[in-house]
Amino acid sequence: MRIRWHGHSCFEITDDMTVVTDPHDGHSIGIRKPSAQADVILVSHEHYDHNSVRTVDKPGSRIIMKPCQKNVGEMRIRGFPAFHDESGGAQRGEVTLFKFNVDGVEFLHLGDLGHRLDEDTLKKIGHVDILFVPVGGIYTLDAQGAWNVIREIKPKVAIPMHYKIGGLSLPIGTIDDFTSCAPDKEAVVRVGNEVELCKDDLPESETEIWVFTL
Repeated sequence: MRIRWHGHSCFEITDDMTVVTDPHDGHSIGIRKPSAQADVILVSHEHYDHNSVRTVDKPGSRIIMKPCQKNVGEMRIRGFPAFHDESGGAQRGEVTLFKFNVDGVEFLHLGDLGHRLDEDTLKKIGHVDILFVPVGGIYTLDAQGAWNVIREIKPKVAIPMHYKIGGLSLPIGTIDDFTSCAPDKEAVVRVGNEVELCKDDLPESETEIWVFTL
């Protein structure tokens, strides 16, 4: 399978089907728009930098925007409710955390998660191979908050997202703010814009951090 980053919280995961998470339209946030056509579009919440479905859809696209349990072909998708802030959604509302499997690999996309997860939610989520986690702060978890969630979920790979890159108009933290807090600097791997992998390529022991670039 292939994982490609389109900036911000938008990732394209392609195998027999193409899944796109939290699509943006590019120009509204100052970066290039995604160049993908999705079979399944996962939208964690209805903010403009995460819900530009029209940018990546095609005839027959399945759009999933709420907590759910669905099967699309052989893919099982589960959506878990969470919040965009530390005040139970009072400031910025709710988000959906999406867990889905592709070719035996369990993915979890945290959208604009703004708080630590409770034990009940962690138990429901269960095993995660690859975690997409926001790290930029202001609107989401900040660098230290992201590290706390990574330690609690214990994925094989954590992929940071929702941080400041060239052109991005949002006032959020940089990837260096996040990686500078890494307990093991050797676990941080810069992988470029996309990566090809299968389940056997995943690390066996400690969590690796894969940093994508545009």
